[in-house]
Amino acid sequence: MTSTLPHRQIGPLTVSAIGLGCMNLSHAYGDVPDETDAIRLLNRALDLGVTFLDTAALYGMGANERLVAKAVGHRRAEFTLASKCVLDVYDGKRGIDGSPAAIANTLDNALQRLGTDHIDLYYMHRLDRRVPVEDSVGALARAREAGKIGAIGLSEMSADTIRRAHAVHPIAAVQSEYSPWVRNPEVAVLDACAELGIGFVAFSPVARGFLADAVHEARFVAHDIRNFMPRFTAENLAANLPLLDRFKTVAAGAGCTPAQLALGWVLARRPFIVPIPGTRSIAHLEENVGAATLTLSDDIIAAVDAIFPPGAVAGTRYNDMMQAQIDTELLPEESIA
Repeated sequence: MTSTLPHRQIGPLTVSAIGLGCMNLSHAYGDVPDETDAIRLLNRALDLGVTFLDTAALYGMGANERLVAKAVGHRRAEFTLASKCVLDVYDGKRGIDGSPAAIANTLDNALQRLGTDHIDLYYMHRLDRRVPVEDSVGALARAREAGKIGAIGLSEMSADTIRRAHAVHPIAAVQSEYSPWVRNPEVAVLDACAELGIGFVAFSPVARGFLADAVHEARFVAHDIRNFMPRFTAENLAANLPLLDRFKTVAAGAGCTPAQLALGWVLARRPFIVPIPGTRSIAHLEENVGAATLTLSDDIIAAVDAIFPPGAVAGTRYNDMMQAQIDTELLPEESIA
């Protein structure tokens, strides 16, 4: 029997106030879980009332889309399905291609992997600077006219790019990293979303495990993307752990877990924000979903903000190579070579 969670509106879509990022079931954080366990987790998410699942062509080189289809394809009517294009595997290697032909090809392959003829929300995963965003969005608009997708989204893009895209076709959602320790969307994107009626989807809302009290040493398995993120180097992580201690104290005072505090903080920022934490643990999934009904006082919100003023976190969000692939605005304290 499916439970009911509070819902939020992102563009024309109504989804659970907390969704599920499916990436780490196939990609990015070291060894992938057993397929049986991943299938069990995805079904438990739906049972708990999660109605928003987020995947992408890149995740596991298509394996994540196939996993979602195998796990919950039989429950397709119960959730809003989101996936992504542009960032994909080309000739066996990760690459960015925002050309209309590449977008059409990635979409057709995704539909086949997902075992469906329709994806509810389809994002440009990244901006291809070689291709005008207007051309890329035009391709997605044609896909929508053909009935292959229901709404168009953008991921890790600036307010200026969002406005250009929205002028071609209404954008339903913008997805970017957002948490108490990643505040880039506050520069301009959240205001642009509010102005244009666009939903905002927050990925990594518990700071890639850091704000869930799950990262205490800079020791990650091979292929874990945190190996390449400056905030998780030994020196910077050691400098950031005192921030976590303060954060945990605030969570205890609020009567919730650190992960729930991070999610509650994100939910409190704007009414059109939907966080999509990922997890491989059913216990953590249930913990995360519990934040959907959490109400934080203004004092608690202020206490979190006091821990993470500008410049408080040691290390940039991405290294120079990764930063060069995104269009999101930088904070004043950030820079790239």
